[in-house]
Amino acid sequence: MADIGYLALVIAVAIGVYSLAAFIISIVTDNEKLKASAKGGVAAIGLLTTAASFILIYLLLVGDFSVKYVFEYTSTNLPLFYKLSAFWAGNAGSLLLWSWVLAIYTTIVTFSKKHEQDEKIPYVSAILLVINIFFLLVMTLNSSPFERIPSGVAVPMDGQGLNPMLQNPGMVFHPVTLYLGYVGFAVPYAFAMAALLTKKVDDSWIKVTRRWTIIAWMFLSLGNLYGAQWAYVELGWGGFWAWDPVENASFIPWLTGTAFLHSVMIQERKDMLKIWNMSLIIITFILTLFGTFLVRSGVLQSVHAFSNSGLGTWFLAFMCLAAVVSLYLLVDRINLLKQGNKFESYISKESSFLVNNLLLVGAAFATFWGTIFPLISEAVRGVRVTVSVPFFNQVNGPILLATIFVMGVCPLIAWQRASLKNIANSFLWPLILSVLIGVGLYLYLPGHELYGALAFLVATFVMLTILQEFYRGVRVRRRMTEEGFLTAFGRLMTRNRRRYGGYTIHLGIILISLAIIGSGAYKQEVTKQVSVGETITIDDYAITFNGLRQRQEGENDVVYAEMPVMKDGQVIGTITPEKVFYATWEQPSTEVAIKGTLVEDLYVILATWENSGQTATFKVHVNPLMSWMWIGGYILVLGTIFAVWPGKGSQLGPKYTQ
Repeated sequence: MADIGYLALVIAVAIGVYSLAAFIISIVTDNEKLKASAKGGVAAIGLLTTAASFILIYLLLVGDFSVKYVFEYTSTNLPLFYKLSAFWAGNAGSLLLWSWVLAIYTTIVTFSKKHEQDEKIPYVSAILLVINIFFLLVMTLNSSPFERIPSGVAVPMDGQGLNPMLQNPGMVFHPVTLYLGYVGFAVPYAFAMAALLTKKVDDSWIKVTRRWTIIAWMFLSLGNLYGAQWAYVELGWGGFWAWDPVENASFIPWLTGTAFLHSVMIQERKDMLKIWNMSLIIITFILTLFGTFLVRSGVLQSVHAFSNSGLGTWFLAFMCLAAVVSLYLLVDRINLLKQGNKFESYISKESSFLVNNLLLVGAAFATFWGTIFPLISEAVRGVRVTVSVPFFNQVNGPILLATIFVMGVCPLIAWQRASLKNIANSFLWPLILSVLIGVGLYLYLPGHELYGALAFLVATFVMLTILQEFYRGVRVRRRMTEEGFLTAFGRLMTRNRRRYGGYTIHLGIILISLAIIGSGAYKQEVTKQVSVGETITIDDYAITFNGLRQRQEGENDVVYAEMPVMKDGQVIGTITPEKVFYATWEQPSTEVAIKGTLVEDLYVILATWENSGQTATFKVHVNPLMSWMWIGGYILVLGTIFAVWPGKGSQLGPKYTQ
C-alpha cells in the first residue's frame, strides 16, 4: 500500500506539470479543448492526493511499521484518535495534509459554476497548480510519508509512539485548522495574481474571493486559538502564549490577513487602496510560506517545530520565487492600480480603516522583526541574541490596544467625512460609561494596575459601541414595523448578516481581549514545596496536599496528587495535577489541573516530588477571565459563519459614490 501511495504522488506531479503547461498553452492559443484537459488534470490531482492521504491513514491505523513515518509517530497501543492525528504529527504527513487541502481547494475553484464565465480562472488554476507541484515535489524528492524502513533492517514489532505533548485534543485540531487557514489564503492570492496578469484589477477579484478570505481567516484564528489552548493545558507553564517563533509564524499572517479583510472593504466601497490590497495579500501568502519554512527549517528552536529535515532550502527558494514574481507583477501594473478615488478627510470611515491597517501591519512587522532578529544577529555578529517575551509585550501591547480602540471607532464613523455631531452621537455614552468602568476597576482591583485598567477601559468602550449598534438597530426596526423585540432583533441580524456578523466577530475579539488583559495584568502565582497535610494559599483559595498516588492507564504510569480545594472557607471540590510516564517516551508529560469558572481559573501544576512523595512542589496560578478566551473564540466562529452564509442579507450594502 505504501508503494501505491508514493506512486500516486509521483503521478500527481507528472499530471500537475502537464496541466500547468496545458493551461498556459490554452490561454495563449485560446484552445478550449486543451483547457478542458487541463481542468481534468486538476481533478486528477485532487483524486490522487486524496487516495494518497487515505492510504497513509490506513497505514497509520493498521500499524504498518515497515513504513518509517508510521513507525516514528504511532505505536500499537496508541488510541485510535491519536493514530488518526499522527497523520499531521510529523513533517512528511503534515506536508501531505497541506497538499491534500490545496488540491481540494484548487479543484473547487476550477470547477465552480460561479466562475464558469470568469476569464481569470485558467490563470488562477495555473497559479494554484504551481503551488501544488511544489508541495508534491517536496514530498516525492525529499520528505515522503511513504518511505520504507531501510532494506536489511528488521521491521520493528512496535512503533516509537506519538510525542505525549501531541496527545491532546487541542493539538489534534490545531494543525488542521491552521493548515486550512494557511492554504485558504492561497486562493485570494491566486486571484490577485490572475488580476495582475490579465490587467483586470478592479474589485471583481475581491468580491469573488471574499468568502475564501474570511473562511481562511476564521480557520487561521481557530488554529491560533487551539494552539493557545493546547499550550495552556499541556505545556504546564501557566500561560497560553509565549511569543515562541512558531507561534509568531502563525500570528503574523493572521495580522496581515486581518488588515486585508478590512482594507478590501474600502476598495469595494470607494475604489481605493488597490496597491495596498494587492501588497497585503501578497505579504499574507508569503508569510504563510514563511510560517511553514520556520516550522520545518530548524533555523529557530521551538517546542512546536519539526526537526531540521533539509526542507528549509526548498521553502526558502520557493518563498523567494513567489515574492520576486509577485512584486514584479505588482510594480509592472502599478499604473493600473493607481486609478481610483482618494481620501477626502482624516476623520472618516475610510481613514479609520487605514489607521486600523497600519496598526495591524505595524504589529506584524514588530513580531516578524523580533522573530528573525536572532538569525540576523547571528549572521552579522556571530552571536545569536534572543528576543524574549518583554520585547513583544512592550512593543505589541500598545499597538494591539490601539487596534482594538480603532476597531470600535471604524464601524460607526461616517463615510467620506464625519461631523462632530456624528462622533458625539456614536461615542459619547460608550465613552462616558467605559471611563467610569475603567476608573472603578483601577480603584477596586488589587495592585491598582494602570495599564490593566486602561486596557479594560478600551475593551469596554468597544464592547459598548457594538452593543449600542445592536440596540439602535432593533429600536429603529421596532419603531418602523412594531415587531416584538426578539423578532426585530432576529430580522435585523438576518437581513444584514454581513454587517451584524462583523459586529459579532468583533464581540468575540473583545471577549478574547478581556481574557488576555485579565490573565496578563491580574494573574497571581506561587511556587511552593509542601509536605503531606500542608496547605497552599493563594488569593481566596486554600489547597491541601494529601500525598501522591499512582494508577495504571494502559502501559502508562500516572502519578497524581489529590488536593481538596477551599475558597472563602467553603469546599469547592478536588483537583488532581498529574505526571504521566509513557512506556514509549523518556520524558513524562505534565497534566495540569484546572478548576475554572467564568471569573477565573485555578491552575495547579505538579512540578516535582521528594522523599517518596512525602513532599512535593507545586506551581499554582489564579488566571482571571481565561474562560472568555475560548467563549470569545467560538463567538468569533459563529459570527464568521453568520456573515458569510450565502443568501439574502449577505450582500454588500449600498456602495458609496461621490
